[in-house]
Amino acid sequence: MGGEMLPPDQAGPDDVVLSWEGAAVVAVRLPQLAESLDHILAAMERKQGRPLSELDRKAKQEAVRALEARGAFSVRHGVETVATALGVSRFTVYNYLNREKQA
Repeated sequence: MGGEMLPPDQAGPDDVVLSWEGAAVVAVRLPQLAESLDHILAAMERKQGRPLSELDRKAKQEAVRALEARGAFSVRHGVETVATALGVSRFTVYNYLNREKQA
């Protein structure tokens, strides 16, 4: 995901400080997850060789499964971002997610 390690005394409020036996040893600065989702979507488009909105229904369902596995829907507005990229409604993305859970 492109995190960066830095000394714990340089950690900001959004960084994750890791401790060992009660002592802070390293801080990890994670990239903004929304930006990561945009990068994931762009990589998927490059791999497909066309915009995700041009995929057929089955390929869009597979994309939603792959995105769910990568945590895309834990990002704020993740469903909306994915729906826009796929050219479908939020409702459709939720249907794809629910259909996977029922299978």
